[in-house]
Amino acid sequence: MLSVVFDGQMRVEPDYPRPRRGEGESLIRVTLAGICNTDLEIAAGYMGFRGVPGHEFVGVVQESDDPSLHGQRVVGEINCGCGRCPDCFAGLERHCPQRSVLGILGRDGVFAEYTVLPDRNLHLVPSELEDVAAVFVEPVAAAFEILEQVHLLPTSRVIVLGDGKLGLLIAQVLAMAGCELVLLGHHLPKLEIARGLGIDARLSEQAPSARADVVVECTGSARGLAQAISLVRPRGTLVLKTTVTDKLELDLAPLVIDEITVVGSRCGPFAPALRALARGEIQVGPFVTEQHDLADAARAFDLARQPEALKVLLRP
Repeated sequence: MLSVVFDGQMRVEPDYPRPRRGEGESLIRVTLAGICNTDLEIAAGYMGFRGVPGHEFVGVVQESDDPSLHGQRVVGEINCGCGRCPDCFAGLERHCPQRSVLGILGRDGVFAEYTVLPDRNLHLVPSELEDVAAVFVEPVAAAFEILEQVHLLPTSRVIVLGDGKLGLLIAQVLAMAGCELVLLGHHLPKLEIARGLGIDARLSEQAPSARADVVVECTGSARGLAQAISLVRPRGTLVLKTTVTDKLELDLAPLVIDEITVVGSRCGPFAPALRALARGEIQVGPFVTEQHDLADAARAFDLARQPEALKVLLRP
């Protein structure tokens, strides 16, 4: 099958082996996939991954032990636990020590014509939700994870730091909680998109004078964490969404002195993400920069690296 493969460099492989499903797994024909910052970090060496990258997708089930899944349009959760350890029994498959992660850790991903996932990871896509929106379910779910981890009040002051794809999605999700929300970034065109969605979006140097109850760091930059710390009030909460390959030296004293709670936040619940997208409560149309054929992946990755780009999609 045609695939994008990373083996120290990103390349298109025209005859990569089609994946074989195991018991309880489905073979899925990928119809659309999205390039995210994690994929760009993998291309820079993140996680030491080798194989087919990509984890944001929508596709159609071709083979499954479950007849009800045949021909269904699906999206899929990316963490695949062993199903036998204490973490899996506790419903924490995403933290299973033996887990594989789609396109990130020990499992080929979705920048290919076909992919394989356990049936329990799959979610049916509502008929009213088009592929170009359904491909955003995984990052929207990651945004909803914050609402499960942090209790926001209508009076909460919240800053989302970073105006990239994830920051724009997170801002929309958190705005649903009715909090006092500001998005900070460096790119005027992206800030204008946020403003068009009714979000108070400003350049980073125009941060509110009052420090925030909650700051969500999603700049995709190692430098963003220091700025995020400076924006949190004493006994406030800092939510970390960024994963980067860069190493940095950081003064952690403010976290201790100001008694700041630090929350790591990764994947999230698919059900509310699907519901919000199907209802049009989360808008993703303005975020699609371009769509490219899978064979044109090199150009698509080059575009995705550009500061002005948002979501670049790959169509197998």
